[in-house]
Amino acid sequence: MVQLLSTLVTALAAATAVSATPTFGHGKWGKKGLHTEAVKAGLKYFGTAADNVNLHDEVYVDKLLDRVDFGMITPTNTQKWETVEPQEGVFNFTEGDRLINMALRNGQKTRCHALVWHSQLAPWVEEKEWTNKTLIAAMVNHVTKVAKHFKGRCYAWDVLNEALEEDGTYRKTVFLDVIGPAYIPIAFKAAQKADPFAKLYYNDYNLESVSPKSKAAIEIIKLIRAHGGRIDGMGMQGHLILGQRPSFEEQKAVIKSYTDAGVESAYTELDIRMDMPATKKKLQDQSVAYYDSVRACVESKRCVGVTIWDWTDKYSWIPGWFEGEGAGLPWDEDFKKKPAYDGILKALTKKKSWKWW
Repeated sequence: MVQLLSTLVTALAAATAVSATPTFGHGKWGKKGLHTEAVKAGLKYFGTAADNVNLHDEVYVDKLLDRVDFGMITPTNTQKWETVEPQEGVFNFTEGDRLINMALRNGQKTRCHALVWHSQLAPWVEEKEWTNKTLIAAMVNHVTKVAKHFKGRCYAWDVLNEALEEDGTYRKTVFLDVIGPAYIPIAFKAAQKADPFAKLYYNDYNLESVSPKSKAAIEIIKLIRAHGGRIDGMGMQGHLILGQRPSFEEQKAVIKSYTDAGVESAYTELDIRMDMPATKKKLQDQSVAYYDSVRACVESKRCVGVTIWDWTDKYSWIPGWFEGEGAGLPWDEDFKKKPAYDGILKALTKKKSWKWW
């Protein structure tokens, strides 16, 4: 009897210790979550980004692999130029493969990010003396090798990232300086050839309302097609600011402009930051803001999905870039759901809205 009592006490203590740490599980279809409800609402997915540097956190990974909330995973850094081609012609896909394969083994899909971007370039790209011909060759080789390596594993590629200024002019980059605007269709044609089945996206921030920048993004669509290339999607990053965000109507209007231009669209890096500290009022306002963005996608033809730029404030990029700002994601630093989660879920479950793709 004493031995039995001792065993029960030990078991109870163990159960209490386990319950103190959030556990999520990998989810089963039929449960209500952001991804399962997104699909029911007519979207193709709800997803999150993730960075390999956080994969040491077992609780974080457990939630990341929860298919009820996340049907799509985007690597934040491990497919970028500085990581996969740190020296000219020398490729390393170890870190990129790690997260992509983890997601695919778990039955999740992946958005791949990003083939051509002015930031996080390997130093040799900006330091070398280029001619038009040699830089085209290096860029095409990079796009081809990377896209071919991940061929068949990416729902979509962000082929080109952040090539526009706010006034709609082209951002000055080594590619624009040496090659000119033609680098854009050249990159898309190389990606199309390397992975014919992946959706090919232009991805940028401040594309969430009609503006000179959003209109210039539509001109990029026309440029690519005029040169015989294919572009399938417009990626609205969605790094929004509480109190300064576009309205629901403004977001619907810009999505319609992309649809009218003949491409699908998606929120690809959504977060909604606020001045710290967070308050109950700010968190409720954030919930409404998430509702508006997600609902704008649900109610728009050919808006296919929403990806948040990581899922927990613990690993958000925001505090490191914007002093005094943060709390931009639907889970807090302790992995607890915030009102933002409920706002997203409400946007997905208000009514069913099947799409024409």
